[in-house]
Amino acid sequence: MELLVKVVPRSRKTELAGQMADGAWKIRVAAVPENNQANDALCAFLAAHFQVPRSAVKILSGATATRKRVQIGK
Repeated sequence: MELLVKVVPRSRKTELAGQMADGAWKIRVAAVPENNQANDALCAFLAAHFQVPRSAVKILSGATATRKRVQIGK
């Protein structure tokens, strides 16, 4: 499954903040966008949310942007 995600780094806590008009999920992460920390926090959050191993979550595009395309599972 592929998801479009809008990431908001440096938030108070990591949480799902709803869905945007274009269908993208808005996810707030507490991590900073340095040294891949926000991406790691996003992947860990999605893995826990969908109850899959962390290795099953991959960022397909947008690794350095706030809008990302993420793959969950194979």
